[in-house]
Amino acid sequence: MGNIIGYPLGWIMWLLYQVVKNYGVALVLFTLVMKIILFPLSIKQQKSTAKMSLVNPKMQELQKKYANDKNKLNEEMTKLYQQEKYNPLSGCLPMLLQFVVLFGLIDVIYNPLKHILRFSKEVIDQATEIMKGLSTSAITASQQLAVIAAVKSDPGAFSAMGGDFVDKVVNFNLNFLGLNLGEMPSWTWPIILVPVLSGITSLAFSIYSSWSQKKTNPGGEQQQGSGMMKGMMYIMPVFSFFFAMRVPAGVGVYWTVSNVLSMVQSLYLNKKYNPKEMAEQMQAEEEEKKRLHKESRKEMQEKLEQGEEVEPELEQKALTPKEINRRKLAEARKRDAEKYGEEYVEVTDDDLL
Repeated sequence: MGNIIGYPLGWIMWLLYQVVKNYGVALVLFTLVMKIILFPLSIKQQKSTAKMSLVNPKMQELQKKYANDKNKLNEEMTKLYQQEKYNPLSGCLPMLLQFVVLFGLIDVIYNPLKHILRFSKEVIDQATEIMKGLSTSAITASQQLAVIAAVKSDPGAFSAMGGDFVDKVVNFNLNFLGLNLGEMPSWTWPIILVPVLSGITSLAFSIYSSWSQKKTNPGGEQQQGSGMMKGMMYIMPVFSFFFAMRVPAGVGVYWTVSNVLSMVQSLYLNKKYNPKEMAEQMQAEEEEKKRLHKESRKEMQEKLEQGEEVEPELEQKALTPKEINRRKLAEARKRDAEKYGEEYVEVTDDDLL
């Protein structure tokens, strides 16, 4: 999967590197570009959070009512989601896509000769064979990073590759703020800062997310899943630290910058699309729809009692989608019964499933 996702991400990294000519800066800009691309989904996730606060009480009622009938509970929950036009998985999409981007970026960072310097497979294979014949103690995460380290250490050993190849590799700078982003982190200074900052920013973002959810999201405690979610708040930073220890430093830098940008984004979204305010607005709109529906229903009933014709627009406002479908199916059955001389059968709820 990493190779497939890494291909388009590699082109983005290549373009950014051509502009700034600095691998670390290109990586930071890449993180920013990914956040911008995924921003519409983050807005959708924020709206989904607000919607969940309205759906959650109804879900809890169904769970109590059908506690001993799981099949009926699943059926009623499905109906509720359809009625409320709510997808419980929609909020997970941005997070899943972030992990997809992460694994694609790992492929880009592991293979800079392919993605950034744009050498062919044949050239990379030839350079790899030369590198294997040399004695090198460079701590790298992949053969391509090892080739870069070897060329920088002994350019003359790669003279057979041609001056263009050697010049591009020698001038390809993986250093950023004194760190080699192609190096695997170890317990030495200053490279250990990468996994440490990755874990700290992950913890800070988790704490902020938990706090902001309690403050802005009605019923946030129930939605959190309590103990499990609180446990994840501390597990993720630990995971981030050890994950950053096992991949090139560039991945840890991406994860750290991504955490910082996520907090900035969350601050903006909570101000612009405050879940509590959105939930209150949704609730008000829902009550207004119910009021208009009730008035339209009353008006339609009065017209029917007086023998007046009911306009299609009024009928649409007065009837629920289920009632409209029931009428349409009933009319179709009546036409078929008259046309083919069959007995008319009343429409049941099972027919509308």
